[in-house]
Amino acid sequence: MKLAIVGATGLVGTEMLTVLEERNFKYDELILAASPRSAGKEIKVAGKPVKVITIDEAISKKPDIAIFSAGSGPSLEYAPKFAEVGTFVIDNSSAWRMDPDKKLVVPEINAKELTQDTKIIANPNCSTIQMVLVLAPLHEKFKINRVVVSTYQSVTGTGKAAVDQLMAERAGNKDVEKVYPHTIDMNVLPHIDVFMDNGYTKEEMKMVNETKKILSDDSVKVTATAVRLPVMGGHSESVNIEFDNEFDIEEIKEILSNTPGVIVKDDPANNVYPMPLDTHRKDDVLVGRIRRDETQEKSLNLWIVADNLRKGAATNAVQIAEYLVSSGLV
Repeated sequence: MKLAIVGATGLVGTEMLTVLEERNFKYDELILAASPRSAGKEIKVAGKPVKVITIDEAISKKPDIAIFSAGSGPSLEYAPKFAEVGTFVIDNSSAWRMDPDKKLVVPEINAKELTQDTKIIANPNCSTIQMVLVLAPLHEKFKINRVVVSTYQSVTGTGKAAVDQLMAERAGNKDVEKVYPHTIDMNVLPHIDVFMDNGYTKEEMKMVNETKKILSDDSVKVTATAVRLPVMGGHSESVNIEFDNEFDIEEIKEILSNTPGVIVKDDPANNVYPMPLDTHRKDDVLVGRIRRDETQEKSLNLWIVADNLRKGAATNAVQIAEYLVSSGLV
């Protein structure tokens, strides 16, 4: 088993190495690849130094699986080259997500769609993953008609430079290089990714389109507002769901309590509800504040929180790799 991590020196790539070790993913050879400027660096994995090589060198080694976290540009260029040598590529960028010929996979929901010919597999957007993990079992039972979601997303979703901006601003350094168009510390930015012609941001439209694709149902209506907060632990989401069928709150809680990867944390009388601090460096998606929308029939409000670097990125990718191995595809 040859496993490659492409973009190994980045924030998500580093988290992938941690997740691989925690989950005891078995490999015979680990290949760490990054841009030419990072080639030659050494990264400690399980206490041993591993030298970073270029992506072209990694291709020549013909890994069985390559997990990409290097951005859309490198993915579009190099993922097909890995696929040509027989590698399964699990890509964390947005490059392949809406390609009709590529699978968009959250393992708990649709891993069974993967076949021997599925050589390039898209990892969904972080904010989409945590939401659909909750939506999927509810959609199966009650049929979702419409979803309204507002996100409260950590600066870690933008990468190390954004974390550096936040911490520098918090320390009073005004000369820091700005990743965001405005100060992020003590502020809230209703702006994630670029604005599109329809007035929505690209991040918001990712949630709209990816949700439909993962649930395999274009009839589900989704509207989103994505917001960046100066927090570190993970992404939070306020989600309003309108069902076609009537539901019981206790049944909702029971269904979610029995959903793999989801933990119900819902005891508001004792101030128990999901928060980013609860999810930091953890793989589970937490859901709470589960209550009826009293303004509309067959509608539900809930609050979803997950570590965007873990289940929102690294863990989901590693789980896809685990499925490829356990199902005998690799």
